[in-house]
Amino acid sequence: MKNPTIIGLSEVDCLNISEKLNILLANYSVFYQNTRGAHWNIKGDQFFTLHPKFEELYNSLVLKIDEIAERILTLDSTPNHNYTDYLTLSTIKESKEVSDATKAVENILASFKVVIDLQRDLLEITERAGDEGTNSQMSDYITEQEKEVWMYNSYLGK
Repeated sequence: MKNPTIIGLSEVDCLNISEKLNILLANYSVFYQNTRGAHWNIKGDQFFTLHPKFEELYNSLVLKIDEIAERILTLDSTPNHNYTDYLTLSTIKESKEVSDATKAVENILASFKVVIDLQRDLLEITERAGDEGTNSQMSDYITEQEKEVWMYNSYLGK
């Protein structure tokens, strides 16, 4: 491994962080596809409210998927890229409830909980390893997503 030496991290830490990032990548990928499904299939009087909101969310998710994969590469590992791996590693499951507004938003909130929890775990691991790059990335994601959780909860009246 050349990159860990260049960026000042140990090979063991890079492997451990990359493994956790691949789990996060899997969860983001399933979250992304579920959100696309909700965007495509949402029905009812909330269509005009949620359709563009879901598009905004999946566009944000796809950027994070790319950034996470690139961080894994920076750590000199290989990002998983197929849904077989994603479905095996992901805690987030494929959603079939994509037409009902309340169920779709509840699914999005549950997915946010999973990725935020994983990112908090990564904060601890990366802090111990001195991996400021991944740590900063996770911190930025959490800050953004906590606001999204507040907004989606507000939509549900919570």
